Amino acid sequence: MKVVIALDSFKGSLTSLDAGEAAAVGVRRAIPEAQVRVRPLADGGEGTVEALCRGLGGSLRVVRVEGPLGAEVECPYGILPDGETAVIEMAGAAGLPLVPDGHRDPMKTSTFGVGQVIADAIAQGCRRFIVGIGGSATNDGGAGMLQALGFSLLDAQGAPIPRGAKGLERLRQVDGTGALPELAQCRFRVACDVTNPLCGPNGASAVYGPQKGATRETIPLMDGWLAAYARLAAQTFPRADALLPGTGAAGGLGFAFHAFLGAELQSGVRIVLEETRLESELADADVVITGEGRLDGQTAMGKAPIGVAQLAKKHGCLVVALAGAVTPDASACNKAGIDAFFPIVRGVTNLKNAMRPENARANLAGAAEQAFRLLAAAAK
Repeated sequence: MKVVIALDSFKGSLTSLDAGEAAAVGVRRAIPEAQVRVRPLADGGEGTVEALCRGLGGSLRVVRVEGPLGAEVECPYGILPDGETAVIEMAGAAGLPLVPDGHRDPMKTSTFGVGQVIADAIAQGCRRFIVGIGGSATNDGGAGMLQALGFSLLDAQGAPIPRGAKGLERLRQVDGTGALPELAQCRFRVACDVTNPLCGPNGASAVYGPQKGATRETIPLMDGWLAAYARLAAQTFPRADALLPGTGAAGGLGFAFHAFLGAELQSGVRIVLEETRLESELADADVVITGEGRLDGQTAMGKAPIGVAQLAKKHGCLVVALAGAVTPDASACNKAGIDAFFPIVRGVTNLKNAMRPENARANLAGAAEQAFRLLAAAAK
């Protein structure tokens, strides 16, 4: 029996590969002769750098860059074994957790550090980029990132605009002639799982601004500045399309990647599944284990475990999901390709204890063992 394990991280508890190895222990207890393969899984958000780097044998590099409010932060990113592919999470340089609650204000926060990370990767020889843009603290339309990459975003006097969404109020000229020349050789795959346009009632400012500290007064201002920015960009950059689904992601960072860097905005799950070549492992597999920390109705709407399940079903695999918690609406996952799912917690406990890594590992191993004992018995 060949078993492929592709578990998303149990956030705050186990990484994707740690969870996978724990489940593998249980499978081998039940069926010692099983051929078990553990593969990394992520959705393009938190944990993607770690999953792809460890899972594909890449290296981790840490750089000091300008954080969302200007203070230096350390941002890790990965370089895959081919030496030319960088894996970056924008949240490492401009994420909401980097801004204290009382200081959240997208009028001030900037994506400049994201551009610095990309520039560092270019200096290391990378020309291919996988970028997760979830969890941003910004609403600057990617202006800061572009400035860090050498683009000129200037005011009426020809001076660089200030950082943050507030800077877009003064924007009168966008010029790419000073951008890093290596960008012409770079390809970007951007993990973008939202379909919001850049502006309007479903745009970056209106939908995501409040969680970043925007107010009733600042939301329409930022929305107007982003619209003017898009119109200005379209005069020189033909890919500038403020209506394109996903351009509103990460406070307009999706727009900047697509318009100025020629990026493809794609499902994070799709990117990870393709980069890890999971389907090639599934071609001759019998059973697939997937799952995540919490299995619910949202999982069935295209999250990482469902991506795995759908690939597995193409090859006739049985799909078992394991999760730290399971909600009543998780039954939707059965219709989406998961044959059976099981919560791993084995008794009354609290969340803190359940999430302790040693407990989560033991629970995952135990649940996998029992599920595979049943499969072994049924096969006799």
